[in-house]
Amino acid sequence: APPPSVPSASAEELAAQGAAMKAARKAKNATPFKLFLRRIANIFVPLIPALIGCGIIAGLNGLLVNLGWLTSITPALAAMASGFMALIAVFVGFNTAKEFGGTPILGGAVAAIIVFPGVANIEAFGQKLSPGQGGVLGALGAAVLAVHVEKWCRRRVPEALDVLVTPTLTVLVSGLVTIFGLMYVAGEISTAIGTFADWLLSNGGAGAGFVLGGLFLPLVMLGLHQALIPIHTTLIEQQGYTVLLPILAMAGAGQVGAAVAVYFRLPRNESIRRTIRSALPAGLLGVGEPLIYGVSLPLGRPFVTACVGGAFGGGFVGLFNQLGDKVGSTAIGPSGWALFPLLDGNHGLGTTVAIYAGGLLVGYLAGFLATYFFGFGKDLLAEFDVSREPAASPVTATGSPTSPTTDPDTPTKAPAGV
Repeated sequence: APPPSVPSASAEELAAQGAAMKAARKAKNATPFKLFLRRIANIFVPLIPALIGCGIIAGLNGLLVNLGWLTSITPALAAMASGFMALIAVFVGFNTAKEFGGTPILGGAVAAIIVFPGVANIEAFGQKLSPGQGGVLGALGAAVLAVHVEKWCRRRVPEALDVLVTPTLTVLVSGLVTIFGLMYVAGEISTAIGTFADWLLSNGGAGAGFVLGGLFLPLVMLGLHQALIPIHTTLIEQQGYTVLLPILAMAGAGQVGAAVAVYFRLPRNESIRRTIRSALPAGLLGVGEPLIYGVSLPLGRPFVTACVGGAFGGGFVGLFNQLGDKVGSTAIGPSGWALFPLLDGNHGLGTTVAIYAGGLLVGYLAGFLATYFFGFGKDLLAEFDVSREPAASPVTATGSPTSPTTDPDTPTKAPAGV
């Protein structure tokens, strides 16, 4: 008699492994530095809906201006798209004070100094200040300082005078340091970030894109991707778009390609294939967590080959940046196909969309090929590419079944979980 079939691991078991790995990584990521990065992310993540909405309106306005349509409405659309970005420092200051345990409105009040037009009349470090100098980084530093000043005052000012003295000293001390120190320093840092990003992609775009696209998924696993959020926001504030996000979005394309390859490499495991079918639409729209923790990461090697796909997609987009065709995003958050409405660059929208779409196709294809040919060893295939259909009933020595005979045309119900 043939040996009984070996039951394969189901999608539910893979998901359980993925959830355990996610929880373990989350606990491992609870270091002081990574917790600090998480707090920084908590400041900027609430701003994403406004960035997305204003970014889409900005793209629509640019399209109408280029076509010469609705000329009476485009100025209004420009105001809607730019109003939030003009005051984003205030919102960053508000959220920063809230996150670090201060009074949010005081953090916003100090950060508002940065965007106030009157700072143009002030000279610091031998040069005139300009409204917005320092941007979100200056607002972040100003609000953190305001929180420390406020807490210091709360501990020392009598309760009867607290309502008058604490807010006044918080705004006064933090405001003076912001005007005569932070705005200049943060402005230099912000300028350096923009200059470095332009230099990196102009001189080594293909290589930089390959590295960034390939390492982004591991950065997410380690929680270090949160450090990029202020950089994205700074680039959007300076240039109108961030050139880094479309490159990093290629990691999701590699993940999608890898998942499709897993689908074809495990034709007998309907449980995992059904998980991939249900999670793939979300993956195409940039939501990769179900595929990462439900499929590729528990399998091991397909996660690595997904990173390979992201690297090739990132290298493709980075190459065009190196050739002078910048591809950027006017907001952070979306990825995959959801990023199309937010694309912008230094050339026409058609060129920008074509380059990004080409990067996605390269990421899909590279992730698929790398996973199909290199993502499975014999042991992995032996464990997972096995049908979970029940084994046939044993037969006696005479060849008659030990259980009652059933109609061969009657379908057999699959066990739960398949």
